[in-house]
Amino acid sequence: MNSWWRIYGFAACFIGLAVAQTTTSESSSTITLTLATPSIDTNCSTVNKSLCEACLPGMFSDNATEGCFCCSDGSCVNSSDCQLCPNGHYQPLAGQQSCLPCLPGFYANSTKSATCRACEPGYYSNETGAAACRECGQGYFASHQSSSSCEPCPSGSFCNTTKCISCSVCSAGEEAVGIASIECVPCHPGMFKGPSDQMCMICSPGNYQVEWGEVKCNICPEDHYCPSPDLYPVDCPWDAFCPAGSIEPRYCMETFFRKAGNTCELAPLTIVLLGFSSLIGVLAIIALFLKFKQRCSRMFTVHSPLLSKDGSPCRSYGTYPDAEPVYTGW
Repeated sequence: MNSWWRIYGFAACFIGLAVAQTTTSESSSTITLTLATPSIDTNCSTVNKSLCEACLPGMFSDNATEGCFCCSDGSCVNSSDCQLCPNGHYQPLAGQQSCLPCLPGFYANSTKSATCRACEPGYYSNETGAAACRECGQGYFASHQSSSSCEPCPSGSFCNTTKCISCSVCSAGEEAVGIASIECVPCHPGMFKGPSDQMCMICSPGNYQVEWGEVKCNICPEDHYCPSPDLYPVDCPWDAFCPAGSIEPRYCMETFFRKAGNTCELAPLTIVLLGFSSLIGVLAIIALFLKFKQRCSRMFTVHSPLLSKDGSPCRSYGTYPDAEPVYTGW
């Protein structure tokens, strides 16, 4: 009779184990094992629970097996019944019922992992439970470990390979205009980029550069002018003067000035006109002075009255003509 009960108990335990379910939690990506509890209390009566031992780090107890179900949480009668943590998961503690997913920036590429490894520089992992890290693409870099993403190369630098840990600065005469550049391009004519510059710059007025990828601009030579920094210097016209660094020819005012080297000077006609104008001005002043003197002298002749009729303010011999006569004692 006891043998029948024992057989029945083992059958019930086997049925309970057969309906065990393995589920994965989406929120934490941990492996959780859930078992249906047998309806008979004597299922584990034949199991020697004193032999139960905790599963090692990197493993978890699988309650779908009789050796783990009959033991307490995280333990199994036989260590071979413990399950290994899958790739991308780890468990640093012993006697656990589940494994933990690796965080972004970390990975586990083997089973039975007690810890997750950090992604090396030049690699990244942007998801939980990663079994491997990904390479940074061209134009991107990861300079430190455990990166969850790659950064784009800033303007003025580039990366033309994968797994970059830093971006290279463009050499003199070249630039990278946008971010995440995979190559540098030479500066256009009319522009330059020195060793300490980040981007190509336009030549300043009076300078030019007609070549690609240059590190400096040339000053426009004397007797030439440079209307645009990307064009060759233009010869200065014969009637103009162009000192070094000119952007356009300079002309003297026609008729009145003439070119003399790099400056303008008075033309002969201008000198004659100025001399003639000065002479006319002097003669006009002399004529006005004589006219004024003649007018005043008429008022003080011997036959003139003591007082002037028009009350002219002319002054003669230290007195005014409209002053009262003074007896001098003749």
